Amino acid sequence: MSKLKSFFDIKFLKFLLVGVINTAVGEGIVLLLLHLAGWKQFSWGAGAAAFVGTVIGSVVSYFLNKYFTFKNKEKGVKPMLRFTLNIGVCLLIRVVTATIVSNLCRAAGLSLFGMSVNTFAANASWAVGACVFVGCNYIGQRFFAFKEK
Repeated sequence: MSKLKSFFDIKFLKFLLVGVINTAVGEGIVLLLLHLAGWKQFSWGAGAAAFVGTVIGSVVSYFLNKYFTFKNKEKGVKPMLRFTLNIGVCLLIRVVTATIVSNLCRAAGLSLFGMSVNTFAANASWAVGACVFVGCNYIGQRFFAFKEK
């Protein structure tokens, strides 16, 4: 039980708080670009806005988690490279997980709250994928990207 407590400690709460902040920043950038900068009128607008928002949100996540959550003092590009690799691996795991959940939901014909099977599969795969991403990302950042010496 003490191992579990040490895993879900103040760092975990800080990590979740940083996640809320970087998501708000990233999605805020997307909305600003789409609606205030007028990018929604272009065929490339939504994708470009999502890319820019994701990159800016990731930069915010990197600095807040490095200095606030994990108090990592390591200099140089190594922690940045480990962070980037971690995010890439976590995104891949999320996509694979979401695809499996979506296929299982469709194969089983699952639905809830009057949703169509396809809508339920899309929502379930997004939710499960997001949870898996957060869990993998926390583990990767804590024990790989910003590991304690």
